[in-house]
Amino acid sequence: MIDRLKPVSVGPLPCKICGGPAALYGVVDFNKSCEELRGFRLPLSGVPIYYRRCANCKFLFTDAFDDWSTEQFKAYIYNEGYAAIDPDYQGKRPLNNARFVTQLWGTIKARTRVLDYGGGNDVFCATLRANGFPIAVTYDPMVEEYARRPEEKFDLVTCFETLEHLPDPAGGVASLLEHTADQGHVFLTTVAQPVDFDQLGLNWWYVGPRNGHISIFSKQALALAFARHGYKFGSFSDTLHIAFQTLPPFLTLKSQ
Repeated sequence: MIDRLKPVSVGPLPCKICGGPAALYGVVDFNKSCEELRGFRLPLSGVPIYYRRCANCKFLFTDAFDDWSTEQFKAYIYNEGYAAIDPDYQGKRPLNNARFVTQLWGTIKARTRVLDYGGGNDVFCATLRANGFPIAVTYDPMVEEYARRPEEKFDLVTCFETLEHLPDPAGGVASLLEHTADQGHVFLTTVAQPVDFDQLGLNWWYVGPRNGHISIFSKQALALAFARHGYKFGSFSDTLHIAFQTLPPFLTLKSQ
């Protein structure tokens, strides 16, 4: 049985991104997962998870897990059952991401130091190293083998499908940028709320507490989180984004 969820507060709480009022928005069962998009459903757990949405920046979040330790996240979310609700995590996603990053940064790979933040199993970085990137380091506090926090800074910090897992997303963005070299870039994926989110609400597939999806961004919230640190922010799609001070000449942003 899941234990020690943070008690639900009926009144609004400060948004974790902008500090605006975030009232209760809705509730889903803990076992709601992203794999429901592909027809896979877990039995109901009977554990309600309440989400809030900011009236200002539209950031959606639950504070149910704010008091959890790393051990609790490993026990109840990132456990032996995780592969069933995120089957692309181990191989398909990191391999595809490595091919994409090699395609974009390949011409300057010899001078590009890469940190993969939340990288999980090092498949992404191992593929980059095999493709000629001299330095590609995995950091993931949820994986013992890669939990050592790096001290150096990197030209490219990647963060694939990670920000939505953080109970302290503003702190996570600050940590990303602590590891980013001057004029470096943060290249990330997280699915921003779609234009019809108001109609979809918590039925949207990406709201999945069983996946650990507890921080669901709007593009406005993403931009605010990075702007606080003096970074510009842009998107190539609803999923793929970059934070920068100077945009690399080989990248073109989608009109917002």
